[in-house]
Amino acid sequence: MEMSHIAANAKPSATLALNAQAKRMVREGQDVVPLALGEPDFDTPEHICQAAHRAIEAGYTRYTPAAGMPELREAIAAKLRDENELDYAPEQVIVCNGAKQALYMLMLCLVEEGDDVLLPAPYWVSYAAQARFCGARPVAVDTTGNDLRLTADLLQDAVTAASRLLVLNSPSNPTGVVLTGDELRGILDVAARHDLWVISDEVYEKLIYDEAVHVSPAGFGDEALERVITVNAVSKTYAMTGWRIGYAAGPQQVIKAATSIQSNTTSAPNTIAQKATITALTGTQEPVAEMRDAFDKRRRLVVDGLNEIPGVRCVMPEGAFYVFPDCSDLMGRSINGRAIENSLQLCEALLEEALIALTPGSAFGAEGYVRLSYAASTEEIEKALERFVEFVDRLEG
Repeated sequence: MEMSHIAANAKPSATLALNAQAKRMVREGQDVVPLALGEPDFDTPEHICQAAHRAIEAGYTRYTPAAGMPELREAIAAKLRDENELDYAPEQVIVCNGAKQALYMLMLCLVEEGDDVLLPAPYWVSYAAQARFCGARPVAVDTTGNDLRLTADLLQDAVTAASRLLVLNSPSNPTGVVLTGDELRGILDVAARHDLWVISDEVYEKLIYDEAVHVSPAGFGDEALERVITVNAVSKTYAMTGWRIGYAAGPQQVIKAATSIQSNTTSAPNTIAQKATITALTGTQEPVAEMRDAFDKRRRLVVDGLNEIPGVRCVMPEGAFYVFPDCSDLMGRSINGRAIENSLQLCEALLEEALIALTPGSAFGAEGYVRLSYAASTEEIEKALERFVEFVDRLEG
């Protein structure tokens, strides 16, 4: 018997697949440096954990409304108003089981079979999979020839009559690119010209460096508020990946539709995690600044180290906690009789020959690159760089 098209399109995330192999090697006693998965290596701040304990003691162990508890939606609306200059009512906010669920539900609301979803490439791996689940076609908008930055012209060239949705991600996973306000305005002008919905994935907004400034594209006036749906989460900002709290804010009809989907699938997220998230958003932000400072130091360490490796070129990311070096000059070579013709083979060889776990650029729609997460200790990063140098020295051809 045949299965559905959704099942046929369901393939394991490349980031999780390689991480699973790396963990398996660790269990076998191998000293793998795990830099494939995007997860802060910090503990959730103590005041947030204490809020969860208090929630349990106060009896917050029952269902909340499908869209999330009202006080959390109010806190999110206040956060978006005060920090992002976005005027959303609490009724225009939905709390989800992580940003990943929010993104998928929004695609279910906004696209149909045969529609095109425009993805600036490199893009986060799940965008393309989710578009396919909806029966839509993911269309990569190649930015590799423009320092990994999307422009209005690149978007204009990619739009067709089938284009329905644009997914933006700034700061970007996997590149760390932070689009400027001028860049985003130009992109939104193209979206308006072609009547595209826009999802703005902003989960790394607090992790930006140097002179970069985060800009929410929904803030470009009333028309933008009716076109853009803003997605965020507490996962990366507050080291709360396992708490599974994300959210979306947008036009009332979109959020109402997403709430109907959520009410018939997962229902609202974990009640205790929702209570803790209120504290995360409204409490002290000092731990966020401390994590950002640590990531900044690691960012400089890893970029400097990668650019000293022959055949590797890496631009300095402006946000998130990833670097996305161009390793295309290493293709066509081999190690121990193992041919390296693409980024997947390179990452497999790095894992098995050098005990470094990275993610292939092909998973993000950019062949010839790899993604390295610097959400790891300085010692682990230094070890990985030393092993990478030794690996390249051993390449033949």
